[in-house]
Amino acid sequence: MTGTAPSPAWLPAARANLTVHTASPGTVNAQLAQDIAYRLDAAIQARGVAVLSVSGGKSPIALFEALRVLPIDWSRVRVTLADERCVPATHPASNARLVQTHLLQDRARAAQLVPMVAETHEPLAPPALQAERASIALQAAGTADVLVLGMGADGHTASLFPHASNLSAALDRHNPHACIAIELAQPPANAPFPRVTQTLAQLLRARHIVLPVSGADKLATLRLAWGGASHQYPISHLLQQTQTPLALWITS
Repeated sequence: MTGTAPSPAWLPAARANLTVHTASPGTVNAQLAQDIAYRLDAAIQARGVAVLSVSGGKSPIALFEALRVLPIDWSRVRVTLADERCVPATHPASNARLVQTHLLQDRARAAQLVPMVAETHEPLAPPALQAERASIALQAAGTADVLVLGMGADGHTASLFPHASNLSAALDRHNPHACIAIELAQPPANAPFPRVTQTLAQLLRARHIVLPVSGADKLATLRLAWGGASHQYPISHLLQQTQTPLALWITS
């Protein structure tokens, strides 16, 4: 465990695939951006290309803006999405649009975005077909060298929501599909759209997973999720796994 502030006492003992970083709100994005840049550079040196998979929403905007100015060979970086709302790529709620606006600027303008939903106008293909197309696109892009996830206060990550009717399939670590159309009877009021998300099996194929967590409500959820893998807190399945390196970046 590393950091300038003490880690919460409830975090588990050291685990081979787990690292914990603590940082202040004023420094966390710059520190995390440098860490991601280092890993992308290493991937480019090793394989000639790097894959960065990111989440949408407002939380990662400051990180994107810190990352996009760093001197990476962005022409060799492919950017994929952890999940997407089934809206045209030009829609204000589109994660692809958010990434284009806040990450793929400055030096990062040279990176290649691999969208989950390619259409720019409605009508869109059904969500299940979007998921099939997104699976093909992700597999063609290659394994994510860095996957940046987020977590909601309800314990969801990507679009793996606790009340999704097909959550068991989405969390099945033997699911052969990279993406799935998530089924929400009551989608979030601020984004009431069908969704496509990477499955847990696909998320765990990443070479390195980053999970920034800040705020008392999310830290409380994180603490509950350490109790064991549960559909009540889908993030718990990510926390309990031991196959993929996971870095927590905690801001308190």
